Amino acid sequence: MRKHGITFLAAMMILSSCENDANKEESPALVVNENTASFKEIGSITIGGSGAAEISAYDDVSKKLFVVNNSNTNRIDVIDLSNPAIPVFVTSIDLTPFNGTSNSVATYNGKLAVALESKPNKQNIGKVIVFDTTNYSVIKEIMVGALPDMIVFSPDGNYIMTANEGEPNDTYSIDPDGSVSIIAVNNNYAVTTLNFESMSNQLGVLKTKGFRVASPTNNFTADIEPEYVTISSDSKTAWVTLQENNGVAKIDLASKKITNIFPLGFKDFNLSGNAVDISDKDGGFFANTWKVKGMFQPDAISNFEINKIPYFVTANEGDAREYSAFVDVKRISSSSVILDPILFPNAAALKLETSMGRLNINTKMGDIDEDGDFDELVSFGARSFSIWNGNTGEIVFDSKNELDKKAQELGIYDDNRSDDKSVEPESVVVTKMGDKIILFVGLERVDAVMVYDVTNPAAPKFLQTFKTGDAPEGLLFIPASKSPTKRSLVVVSSEGDGVVKIFQPDLN
Repeated sequence: MRKHGITFLAAMMILSSCENDANKEESPALVVNENTASFKEIGSITIGGSGAAEISAYDDVSKKLFVVNNSNTNRIDVIDLSNPAIPVFVTSIDLTPFNGTSNSVATYNGKLAVALESKPNKQNIGKVIVFDTTNYSVIKEIMVGALPDMIVFSPDGNYIMTANEGEPNDTYSIDPDGSVSIIAVNNNYAVTTLNFESMSNQLGVLKTKGFRVASPTNNFTADIEPEYVTISSDSKTAWVTLQENNGVAKIDLASKKITNIFPLGFKDFNLSGNAVDISDKDGGFFANTWKVKGMFQPDAISNFEINKIPYFVTANEGDAREYSAFVDVKRISSSSVILDPILFPNAAALKLETSMGRLNINTKMGDIDEDGDFDELVSFGARSFSIWNGNTGEIVFDSKNELDKKAQELGIYDDNRSDDKSVEPESVVVTKMGDKIILFVGLERVDAVMVYDVTNPAAPKFLQTFKTGDAPEGLLFIPASKSPTKRSLVVVSSEGDGVVKIFQPDLN
């Protein structure tokens, strides 16, 4: 299902959708010795209520922040960030003339790109509107695929990319292809929209490795639903999360071809390091191992490179499909969820609400021998962030149950979410600060961001947690070289309360 996440522009070190040039050095004229474990709130602004502050993008040319606001009239709110301690509302860009709903924004060198899904039918093709950040005039209007859910500029500014989710309508009578659109900025914004038909002959192999295609039609190209995009620092490669499908696609930008789909497989919650709480009726946080697997199903994605090896990082949120014509989620306690009596000999005890009964599982998976009962249980999301090899798609690191444990230790864990996706990793941003590669992970259900040093991708180090507004959705890093304070900034936009908060680290 459609979710919003980060905006982060790499070439300027600020990427829409967690984009990032984590390997590019700061300007030689600016050396800032910052403590990467010391981010503190320095300013905030409220732009509305629920749904008001989703995705943000910063333009260093005009020193303005552009924030998606869908709380009332569809618009982009413009915030003066020249003094981040006192952000000031400037104006709004009214999007009603374009007959669409904004999902994401990105900036590059005085340009603002906005992704718009079609209204009233989001199954129709969507649009990208490019504005001048100084006077808000329209530079170009471009047609893309159905339901462009996020947008990003390439680090060199030559491309704009959208992930077009292509969700069906409620009855599945219309189910557009999922796609990505590649817009050539320097070629009069010429657009190439790619669906995934070229990969359909790989479905059999992909499914054996955990890739998921399931709908009333089982149409491969329509079933794939791109969610987020990240682009390499050399602007040659893109990785796209296919959240509902439990995969990541790799795209060559020069040839405009999809070169790989990486199925992400499953996380085994029966391993001790993966122990989690899966009940919201057990009276607190009680992490245990369970005979259940989780699809990674990443939402946001970011990338970095070390020793010429590319890596991508995923926020493993998870997502189910719930339409009138197709539902793939039920609780284990449901009478229609029958556990195999040999593989689950204590089924009655497991189905209790204080045991496994409250956990939501995928009902279209797990009946391996097709005899009508569940031989294995598959849940949504991995309750973690993961680091993957960008060339092979092999997992390098998973945070296991650390996000949940840290939240519990800090007293911010919400046990009401244990049966679903716990802390719900929503957004990720990777950047370079000094000689370190730093990861920010936005956690929607505990209203917090956790910070890690991932300079060694196989062994990340936890640095700190800082609290945000309600339901943080947009996560944006502004490097010192582009910041109005000449210090690094993190901007968090929270859709639950419409609050935008700005954080800055201490100096060493």
